[in-house]
Amino acid sequence: MNLTEVFQPGSNAVITGGANGIGLAAAKEYARRGMRVCIADRDETQLGVALEEINSIQDDLPHLGIVVDVSNFDQVASFRDQIVSRTDHIAVVMNNAGMSIRTNAFTDIDAWQKLLATNLWGVINGVQAFTSTLIDQGQPAMIINTGSKQGITNPPGNPAYNVTKAGIRSLTESLAHELRNIENCAVTAHLLVPGFTYTGLIRRFIPEQPSAAWSPEQVVEFMVEKLSQDAFYILCPDNDVSAAMDQKRIEWHTDDLIEGRSALSRWDPAYSAQFDTFMKD
Repeated sequence: MNLTEVFQPGSNAVITGGANGIGLAAAKEYARRGMRVCIADRDETQLGVALEEINSIQDDLPHLGIVVDVSNFDQVASFRDQIVSRTDHIAVVMNNAGMSIRTNAFTDIDAWQKLLATNLWGVINGVQAFTSTLIDQGQPAMIINTGSKQGITNPPGNPAYNVTKAGIRSLTESLAHELRNIENCAVTAHLLVPGFTYTGLIRRFIPEQPSAAWSPEQVVEFMVEKLSQDAFYILCPDNDVSAAMDQKRIEWHTDDLIEGRSALSRWDPAYSAQFDTFMKD
């Protein structure tokens, strides 16, 4: 798909979790392209700050900022209806809202429920609310869901977060398949998989951007480049992990199932030497 067909001046870009981090960086990129930006976030104060920053880039169009809890489908649907009432072309829907709470596999039920509600159901609600509207427009449009490498290689440390991001991957793959099998459908789906990115979630614990991390702006620049190539998987490197390293780690994880190794063998001391050799080859 030619990006100029999607990123049309005056069309609408919808971003959940748009008041900070990758969502805000994406909103600014869309504004620079002359698009009207519609952002949703739970943080009303930060939402106002974000709108001021977006308007400073491009104030010819009335950008929209709405307080939305993405875990609540009725609120997401109301957000959609407010946008539809103002326009006949939504070009981009970016389901980006997310959070992180430390969890364990068999405790922390409250944290599990919060993460699933926001990270996974937030994306499900966005897909359910907007997809038919985009199809019915009959114009080029795209849905971008923000996943994570943790939803692919499942590293130990936060299983609930990993489950939510694995679910987003599965949903987005299914969505892309269904869209391409609808006759004359002009809507595509894409999975954004950031690397180590210095966002507000990390800033709470680390006051300055680590040298290993990408900025949200770098992630969005990479995303736009890959979208111009019609990529479905937008697997971002960072300053510490290259694309080649990502590919090897994903291959090893997938081979756990094929080779019958222990679960998460990358972190099993019994396989540490074999994994190190694999990564060096």
